[in-house]
Amino acid sequence: MEINIKGITNTTMETQLSPRLTLISSIDIMWKLLDNDEDDFTELILEILLNTLQPYKCVAIITDDVYYDVFKDVLFDKFGIYLTFFMIRVEESEDLLSPCRTTQDSLMMIKKHACQMYIVLIANGLQVSRLLRFGDRYRVLDTRSKFIMLHDNRLFHKSLHYLWKRIVNVVFIKEYIGIKRIGDITTKIPWFELVTVPFPSPIQNVFVARRLDFWRKSKFRTGVNLFQDKTYDLRNQSLRVVIMKHTPATTEIPASEDHTVRAVMGNGPMRFAGVEVEILAAVSKGMNFKCQLYETKSPSADFWGRKQSGGTYSGLIGEMIDNDAAVALGDLYYTSYVLELMDLSVPYNTECLTFLTPESLTDNSWKTLVLPFKLVMWLMVILCLVLCGIIFHYLALFHYKIQRTKQNINDNATEMKLNLKKKRIITLPIASIDQLNPNMKYILLKQQIDENKEKIEPNGLYLFADFFNSILYTYSMLLMVSLPKLPLGWSLRMLTGWYWLYCTLVVVSYRASMTAILANPAPRVTINTLQELVDSKLFLGGWGEVNKELFMTSLDPLAQIIGSKFEFINDSKEAVERIAQGKFAFYENVYFLKEASVVRQLQVQSLDLLKQSEIQLKGFDKGDRKLHIMKDCIISMPVSIGLQKNSPIKPRVDKYIRRVLEAGLIKKWLDDVMQPTLNAEIPNSLETVKALMNMQKFIGAIVALFIGYFVKEVEFLAEKTRISIIPTFNSNAIHLISGDIGPFRASLPVNVPLWIAINLKQQQKCKILPPDWMDVEKLEELKEEEKVSRTFIKMPSEHYMVEAKLLLGHASDDIPRADEIRTIIKDIWDIRMSKIRSSVDVLVKGADQLYRMRKTKKPGGTQSQNTSTFLSINAGTRSSTSFRS
Repeated sequence: MEINIKGITNTTMETQLSPRLTLISSIDIMWKLLDNDEDDFTELILEILLNTLQPYKCVAIITDDVYYDVFKDVLFDKFGIYLTFFMIRVEESEDLLSPCRTTQDSLMMIKKHACQMYIVLIANGLQVSRLLRFGDRYRVLDTRSKFIMLHDNRLFHKSLHYLWKRIVNVVFIKEYIGIKRIGDITTKIPWFELVTVPFPSPIQNVFVARRLDFWRKSKFRTGVNLFQDKTYDLRNQSLRVVIMKHTPATTEIPASEDHTVRAVMGNGPMRFAGVEVEILAAVSKGMNFKCQLYETKSPSADFWGRKQSGGTYSGLIGEMIDNDAAVALGDLYYTSYVLELMDLSVPYNTECLTFLTPESLTDNSWKTLVLPFKLVMWLMVILCLVLCGIIFHYLALFHYKIQRTKQNINDNATEMKLNLKKKRIITLPIASIDQLNPNMKYILLKQQIDENKEKIEPNGLYLFADFFNSILYTYSMLLMVSLPKLPLGWSLRMLTGWYWLYCTLVVVSYRASMTAILANPAPRVTINTLQELVDSKLFLGGWGEVNKELFMTSLDPLAQIIGSKFEFINDSKEAVERIAQGKFAFYENVYFLKEASVVRQLQVQSLDLLKQSEIQLKGFDKGDRKLHIMKDCIISMPVSIGLQKNSPIKPRVDKYIRRVLEAGLIKKWLDDVMQPTLNAEIPNSLETVKALMNMQKFIGAIVALFIGYFVKEVEFLAEKTRISIIPTFNSNAIHLISGDIGPFRASLPVNVPLWIAINLKQQQKCKILPPDWMDVEKLEELKEEEKVSRTFIKMPSEHYMVEAKLLLGHASDDIPRADEIRTIIKDIWDIRMSKIRSSVDVLVKGADQLYRMRKTKKPGGTQSQNTSTFLSINAGTRSSTSFRS
């Protein structure tokens, strides 16, 4: 079909747009009086358009072949550039309940341009009814626009009454033929009756139209406004309102306490109040209607409602879809899911949706020693400690080399002097030494020891000459422990002075932070971010598919993980119980979660008060966790009042809600609703506020002390291991508490404890024979067995790591291929660590599996079998981890 744009220039442009859509616009002629020779029906249509339409807005025409001639020329010639017409020509055989694609596209284009009027002139009333049903179902018709239709009783069937509760700005044209006789001449005089729907009056079993006016001989009888606003005054009609308790939109209060709030609705023993009740009271007063509140059949189970197997909906949404209610109150979120099922008013508030989580019962007092500094600070302190220790060590070696060089020069000079003055030396007989007194002998012996010591190691450099001593003394200075003697060399002394200044600053900062931690209450361990929530391994859930879909369609990977774990739960009490047990996190708005948290808090307090009378409350335990609302908002969701699909009252309801919002009443009403909850909240106990010093805060120091004891005990037990040595001296047996050791004979092997072997090796008095297992080939075999085995294999020594560390550290020259042995032992250790990590993963997964089996309550045989499997996994994990370093 062609598009024709006509004007006084008689120029025509033809363009293919759609075979069913014609756009016709006149461009030059102004409004003028109607011609007398035009058809009466056409004159009526033109008169209605002239009195009703506004310029610069389009008009949609839907007609068939019967009435197509009405709009053929005259309609477009009578209006100028102020109007644009969309015309759809319907075929007689077309089913408008499922129109063709081009018709649907044309209707969507008309709605997109927001045309102010639909002129539907189709002779077949069934086609019109099917068109209206299609437009209402898929919202391709703007039901709040003005409509002109032909009067047809088939449009008013009982099954179509719901349409005339939504399309209220409609005028039906009913034609009558009058007969006038003058003598033998009979003249037909047509006249028309204009009627409309009885809105706001309810439609009973029979549709009774309300008369507007008559039209005859180019004029109206009364001249009333045919499209007056019918929602301005609803004439005290009753509107059914379905309500659901959901804080802060709606709350329940006893009838005896209804005087405590400003706006209350309902007639039962429990009345309703809340923000949306306040809004509805203000709107009903402005629009002059009454509210008839009711709840769904099972509000605690249906909640908002969900889609059933047959395609129907339950709960509050089901009531709106079935046209049983005109308004819905229940904290409805402004989402596409809800908008597809009903209309929503303009949002009156934005609510933060987040999770209610349990507080951790884990006590981190053992971390007290590391809490004063953050991880980065600790890494920098350790790095400075190692670097300074290395610098001290190499400076000491440098000075040691200088001292040895000076000593060698002095020794050479002394030897030359002795050679020159050899004749002056007086040799005393040995008997003269024996004649010296004991004090003189001690002085000569001490001088000889000091001279030998200075030759071996210069005075003052012994502090840092050995690498481990250098690290130890550097660490002692960091702990404000003074050195036993100042080192030699000005470079070492200057570095020591500046390092003392650095240690003072670090220690003062650490002490100040430690004092604050010990004096202040212990911080609560809570979940406040999505990352922490995902890492917590809690089960997550909330109401309905809409919330799960929100997470699954998110671009955030963390939100998608939450969506994959999201569970459907309608019972908020059950959710709170699971949260208190530390197993669940519940998704809702912060006001609802705050009320649930306070209710739980009051119930726990009641349990504490009833303990004296030995009354137990079911479902409560002393070990229940406190509830915490996550600080991060998952989404800030707009909240609206629900209206029936294509509801005619939506524009005026939106107008009143905007006025209330601009006046600031929403915030006041919200504060009034939440004030009782905030007043009932139990403040933190004095114990958490006061800065009390107790033993619990010193657990960190005790933990550090026990760790040191444990490590030293393991090393001590390892040092008791017997090992063979070849002594280079002769000695009798040594009598110790644990038994006799020796006798020692040079070049003859003897078994001694490891600690004695190390001590003798440090004195260069023995050669250590490596154990039999400290062989490269044997260790390679153990390494391969460890790789293949699923559990730990038996090692040749219970303390193989400590023994290897001591022997390779002090007697590597006595052990063949020491470097290869050190590498292989390290590989065996890494393999065992990987097994521990995998066992822990299996343990965690087994615990989750056991919890899910208990939750689903499977039959006894299957459950016991799975439980035994988990226990075997757990036992295997314990056996794997029960090894010694």
